[in-house]
Amino acid sequence: MSGLRVIPAWRHGQERLYVCLADGRNVAWYDRESSRVNLLGEDRREDVLRVLAPFLTGSYSIGPPPVPTAAELARLALHPDDDLAPNRPGETLLIALDREPPPARRLRADPRQRALTAEQAVGEVLDGLEGAGWRTLHSVPLPGGARIHHLLIGPGGLFSVHTLPARKQRVRVADPMVVVGRADPRPLLREIRADADRASFALTAEIRPVLALAGATDLHVTEPPRAVRIVREEEVSSLAGMGGVLKPADVEALHAMARDRHTWLRV
Repeated sequence: MSGLRVIPAWRHGQERLYVCLADGRNVAWYDRESSRVNLLGEDRREDVLRVLAPFLTGSYSIGPPPVPTAAELARLALHPDDDLAPNRPGETLLIALDREPPPARRLRADPRQRALTAEQAVGEVLDGLEGAGWRTLHSVPLPGGARIHHLLIGPGGLFSVHTLPARKQRVRVADPMVVVGRADPRPLLREIRADADRASFALTAEIRPVLALAGATDLHVTEPPRAVRIVREEEVSSLAGMGGVLKPADVEALHAMARDRHTWLRV
């Protein structure tokens, strides 16, 4: 017996099969997408291929792992507490609800829960764009308590996506004011542009602001708002149709910079 075991995992939306020793150390992994077995050492080559045999399909290549890119090296150097990539959609709200849960008996739903549901819905769509070469970070903190709900980086450039919960309500927009249902007007577009400007300063790259309406039944816009794109929840995936701005290496480099919490401390 080789003592090796195969553990499936997901990386960038693609399945990877890790081959591990009994103590948990990795000795190889198999990328289904590239059909490549990456060996950390030649001494266990036959054992690795034997344990992976049930999972290997068609032709495949074998060899040492590819040399990491500068972006991957930067990611590996991050302390886990400083890495924003693991953030789930609505991460900030999830933490707030965990620390201060709403009362058991409440006449109206907690607005934080509505906001969380909206961010999770939009975030799920954005995460689904990864296969098209896009990367998404959620709940990016900015100094002063502000945050970017979703930062989308891909072939079409960078987008700061703000999710607005509006389930079964009408939304009216008169730049910079936004009204949801019967709520009071709020200069939301001004805030969204300001957050995008701060993000552009941090990453030294143009970031376009987007307002994503989650669950709105109707949208009335007085006139096209300045520099803010407004999309409904079902239109969020249309952002992936934009391309020709960033190369894959640029996307990875910007994502590596953006996922570092320290990047955002200077804005």
